[in-house]
Amino acid sequence: MMWRRVAAALVFVFALGWATPAQAAVRVLYYDASQAQEFVAVVNQGAQIWNSRVSNVRLEPVPAGRSPNIRVYADNGWPRTYTTSLGNGRWYMGRDAVNDGYYPPRIAAHEFGHILGLPDRRTGLCSDLMSGSSAPVSCTNANPSSTEAATVNRLFGTSVSVPAGYFTERAS
Repeated sequence: MMWRRVAAALVFVFALGWATPAQAAVRVLYYDASQAQEFVAVVNQGAQIWNSRVSNVRLEPVPAGRSPNIRVYADNGWPRTYTTSLGNGRWYMGRDAVNDGYYPPRIAAHEFGHILGLPDRRTGLCSDLMSGSSAPVSCTNANPSSTEAATVNRLFGTSVSVPAGYFTERAS
């Protein structure tokens, strides 16, 4: 009888020691698109694009009574983002880029990318979401590359700190 108890205890201890680490809880970021005017649906589309590509963070419309992590506005300038910390800040859906022919869902997904910790990478490649306005105006790829998605998953899977920043799409 004693031998069974010891064996059961050892099995339990070994199971604990070899168990795979627990997955980090998904971080939910709430966004407020109520000031995005005619671009509300595009903002929601940009959020859904990220939600379909990453697993450590989700972008959700802010529920009533809760403060948003992200505020989204529309104006007549160029798209731009102001981050206060990883997952927090505000961004603008600038009509200048839309009027120039840039694809609105790509703009929205790109600006959310800044909130999620990604800088501009002016590679000129349509396959790189964070290449922004350096990609051709005809580019309609609104999906992050596998590297961009993996970077966001890594940032939200750890306690890494991302400094506040300002990002604008206007090419110099």
